[in-house]
Formats: sequence, C-alpha cells, structure tokens
Amino acid sequence: MTAASLAPSAGRARASLTRVIVAASLGNAIEWFDFLVYGYFAVTIAKVFFPSSNETASLLATLGAFGAAYLMRPIGAIVIGAYTDRKGRRAGLTLSIMLMVVGTTLTAVTPGYATIGLAAPALIFFARLLQGFSVGGEFGSAVTFLAEQTQSRKGFVASWQWASTGITNFLASGFGLILASILSPAQLTGWGWRIPFLFGILVGPVGVYIRRRLDETPEYVEIRPTRTPVRDVLRDHPIEMLLAIGASAISNSSAYIILYIPTYAIRELHLPQTTGFTATLVGAIILGVASPFAGHLSDKVGRGGPLQGTAWLFLLSTYPVFFLMVAFPSLATAIFAAGWLSLVKAGYSGVLPSQLAELFPTETRGIGVSLSFAIAVTIFGGFTPFVATSLIAMTGNRLSPSFYIMFTAALSIIALVFVQRRRYPRTVPANAAAD
Repeated sequence: MTAASLAPSAGRARASLTRVIVAASLGNAIEWFDFLVYGYFAVTIAKVFFPSSNETASLLATLGAFGAAYLMRPIGAIVIGAYTDRKGRRAGLTLSIMLMVVGTTLTAVTPGYATIGLAAPALIFFARLLQGFSVGGEFGSAVTFLAEQTQSRKGFVASWQWASTGITNFLASGFGLILASILSPAQLTGWGWRIPFLFGILVGPVGVYIRRRLDETPEYVEIRPTRTPVRDVLRDHPIEMLLAIGASAISNSSAYIILYIPTYAIRELHLPQTTGFTATLVGAIILGVASPFAGHLSDKVGRGGPLQGTAWLFLLSTYPVFFLMVAFPSLATAIFAAGWLSLVKAGYSGVLPSQLAELFPTETRGIGVSLSFAIAVTIFGGFTPFVATSLIAMTGNRLSPSFYIMFTAALSIIALVFVQRRRYPRTVPANAAAD
C-alpha cells in the first residue's frame, strides 16, 4: 500500500476538520448507543432474558452478560486495531460499525426467555460478545483518526470521542425517560425496551455510509504501514502500554458507575425508574458540552495538569456524592450525583484520548490505543455495575461502589505521574499536513 493510494483522490478535496469531527463522532455515537441502552434497561432485560425468583441473581446474570462483552474487547482491539494500522484508519472505523449493527439487530429481534427458553439468553450473550469485539476496535480507531487530523488542536479534536459519548448518553437516557414515563411496566417489559435498539438499527447504515466516504489522515499517509503492529507495539512500547492502561482506569470505571445510576436508584434508593434516567440525561448533557472545553484547555496548558487534577477530584469527591444520594434519596440528589461525576469525567476523559494517542508513534498508534484501552475497560469498566452490585450484596453497605471508583482513581494518578516523567508527547512527521 502506497501513500498515493491512501491520499484523497484528485477530484475530491480533503474533508474539513468540522466534517471529520462530525463523521467520526456520529459513528462513535452509534457504536456506543447499544451498550448504554443495555445498561440503562438492565432491570427490564433481566426480566425478559434472565428470569429468576431471586431478583438479585437475575440482575447479576444480566450485568454479567453485559460485562462478558468486555472480555471480547481486547480481542477486537487486536484484530481491528492491527487492521487499522495496516489498512488505514477509515477501514478500521468502517469495519467496527458494521459489526456493531449486526449485534444491535440480534439484540432487537431476539424473543424472550418465555418464548424460546434458554436460546434467548444464549443469543443475547452472543450479541454482547459480537458488540464487545466491535467496540474493542472502535475507540482506538476513532481516537487515532481524530488525533491525526491536526497538530496544534489534538486535544480539542480528540475530545469529541467523549463528547459524542455524551450525545449518545443523552439519546439513550432520553429513550429511557420517555418510555418509562408513557408505558406501563408490563408494556416496557413486553416490547417497549426494544424501541431504542430498533432505532440503532435504522441509523447504523448512515454511520457506515459516512465513514466509508472519509479520507485517510495526513499522518497515516506519510508512513509505511507496519505488517506486524501487534508484535511491534508489545516489543517496542510495553511501558507505554502499561501507562495507557493505568491512565484509562478511572475513565472507564467512572463511565460505568454513571451508567449504573438508573439501576442503583431503583434497587438501592427505591426511587422511580424515571429518576435514574433523568439524572443520567442531565449528566449526558454535561459530558457532551464540557469534554471539548477540556480538550481545548489541554491544547493550551498541556495534558498533565487537567488529567491529574480531575483524577484527584474523583478520589476525593466520589464517597461524599454517594453518601448524599443514600442519606437524601431524591431526584435532586441523583441529578447532582450524575451531573458532578459527569463534569469531572468530562474534564478527565476530554483530555485522555489525545494523551493516549501521543503515547504511541504513528506506525502502531491504532493498535496501541485500541489494545491498552480495551484491556483497561475489560478490567476496570465493563464489570463495574457487576462489581458495584456484588459489593453491596456482600457488605450490605450502599456506599461501597464509591470505594471502587476511589481505587481506580488512585491507579490512574500513579500512571499519570510516570506519563509526565517520560516527557510525552511524541513528535510526528515534520511534513504532516498543516492545521
């Protein structure tokens, strides 16, 4: 593959930065929509596919299937991330979204346990694994694609990876709030929960179409693609991999503790289902709006200060936030908890993508970012709702989920200290395209 073959055709001008951000963000939003909907409707899905006389066991089975998808993420990161480094950023982005559409379709149309018995949870489990494989390659491909568009605004451009997740949170929470408000519990369990997944099927082809029309990044055009990116990144950059995993720990655990709030509000605080959805809806708006500001700030002052500052905020403020929800269970405290955690997360995760991209050279950036983030999300992210529910069941302490977030925040702080000592970011080709 030559640089000429990857460059935009003569008859088509290279996409503007705005168009690139919109295209990558739209695809990312579609990718994550199904994951968030599954998490928000965990209580309902538990009744449909994992019925049990013990509600806690049923919910744990549902969250276990949710978490199992993350066991596939490192595999997806290896396959799609390596494919991205060999064949191009656009190719990796297109492949990941096509696989996600298949998994979303399977989730939307699979009959419940009452209709087809054990085949129902088996098919849902397979759909989760497929989607985990898909998303495993999505993050690294999207971050790499965005970060390689510009030199001086990497933080701002890459921050849209999480800003688009905020948009997705808004859509998923909006569906949950509307459906929980207008449908009876029987209607929601019977068919209402499928509506968001059907929406995902409809918009999926739009994302595929847009991504297939994108041009390659300037930095990728300038390099000779490596034939063995997985071996190269593990052999040449093992320390960078470990630091990227550590830095990603709090970003992932915080994302999924926010995702857990609707379930937490129902089961532990005994609040209406609409309360949790309203809280996460507010949090989604904050995440979507604040992330680009955090990325922009990091372009001005550097990555280290904003990352370490917000990591310390997670460490110090998560316990008081959970204490407030438990002591005064209400819509107001749930909104405050989701809003505050989302604001701190925007400050951290809005900067993280550009920092991860700068840890690796162009030749192995796709696999480096994909694999490190996938490992982090498997260990610290996908099983967070399961861990939170298990901790409460074992200890009887409704504040125990906050301890897990504090633990992951401490890990990320340690990793960030070493990231700054190793004097990142890396340089890029001198003849890369100008901003």
